[in-house]
Amino acid sequence: MKFRQSSKLKDVCYEIRGPVVDQANALEEAGHSVLRLNTGNPAPFGFEVPEEILQDIIRNLPRAHGYSDARGILPARRAVTQYYQQRGVTGVTVDDVYLGNGASELIQMAVQALVDDGDEVLVPAPDYPLWTAVVRFAGGRVVHYACDEEADWYPDLDDIAAKITDRTKAIVVINPNNPTGAVYSKELLEGILELARRHGLMVLADEIYDKILYDGTEHHCMAALADDVVTLTFNGLSKSYRVAGYRSGWLVVSGPKEQAADYLEGLTMLAGMRLCPNVPAQYAVQAALGGRQSIQDLTLPTGRLTEQRDVAWRALNEIPGMSCVKPKGALYLFARLDPDVHKIVDDERLVLDLLLREKIHLVQGTGFNWPRPDHFRFVTLPRADELETAIHRIGRFLSTYRQ
Repeated sequence: MKFRQSSKLKDVCYEIRGPVVDQANALEEAGHSVLRLNTGNPAPFGFEVPEEILQDIIRNLPRAHGYSDARGILPARRAVTQYYQQRGVTGVTVDDVYLGNGASELIQMAVQALVDDGDEVLVPAPDYPLWTAVVRFAGGRVVHYACDEEADWYPDLDDIAAKITDRTKAIVVINPNNPTGAVYSKELLEGILELARRHGLMVLADEIYDKILYDGTEHHCMAALADDVVTLTFNGLSKSYRVAGYRSGWLVVSGPKEQAADYLEGLTMLAGMRLCPNVPAQYAVQAALGGRQSIQDLTLPTGRLTEQRDVAWRALNEIPGMSCVKPKGALYLFARLDPDVHKIVDDERLVLDLLLREKIHLVQGTGFNWPRPDHFRFVTLPRADELETAIHRIGRFLSTYRQ
């Protein structure tokens, strides 16, 4: 008897770790060196865990061998609560905080608890593809609202409004945005919140990059802008604290929680079904949020992340037929290939051919639910000289590449 994957996976895609990864793995197994620019994973590029976080985990290991509360340990949830209180979010208590094995686990739980078959969720295009994947896996219908490259990748409020129906349950906002690096203005966020208020939508705010900001850009916490809209805020330690492998994230519920009492009962049940989050990693949260914010050194005008962003942005724009908007946050560039210069009809084939020839692993734009094969995401984590070399090789590849 042959066993096949569940039909629930039919429309679920996650190209960041998709088929091209298998080829990259095979190349490495054959002895080739592959520059992995498919995930925002800081560790391989020399970003070390802050010492105070590591020491707190080590110090607490002797008492981290049992289950914790299903929501997570109290000191960590208290630290998250205080963090959002400081950011102006009102009415949040430790009981409104759920810790998870990364924000990714919590995104899946939150969507599973909310979405019935046929329910619609508004998701940006391009998006972090987990959002589209988990809505589809839950039986929901993803409705993508367009972000405008010519307007610094901001979404259009009229486009969002036109796509709201009586089946719409929630809207996803990724800010700072992955993959574009856009950081949304207060006015735009307030406009989205007004649509949510008017149509009774839940807001799912993915703010994992809220501390990775460039050029003096300010991040506005969405939950702080409206206390009358049910908002779920997702964040964690993976990016701002460079500990992606610890899988330490959180979800915070804010707004009129009485309107979501039945939903929260379901969310709490799902939290209990996994027994608890990884306990050792929970001890990183208080040390991280209460300690020195070393990410600020990296995002200063003279900081390493800013330098790498600048080098990559400049070099990519120097390739004939390529352009990209300068990101204000996060760790990525979403580069555009001019269709009149680079006649790409299959962008997955493009990134596979680039991998085979240049041993550089990117993710195609359609992997982020962008509707056309004319973009790819570029990770800015390697050091500046390595980025320049890689982009030179990409330009050389494109100069002779045809489909």
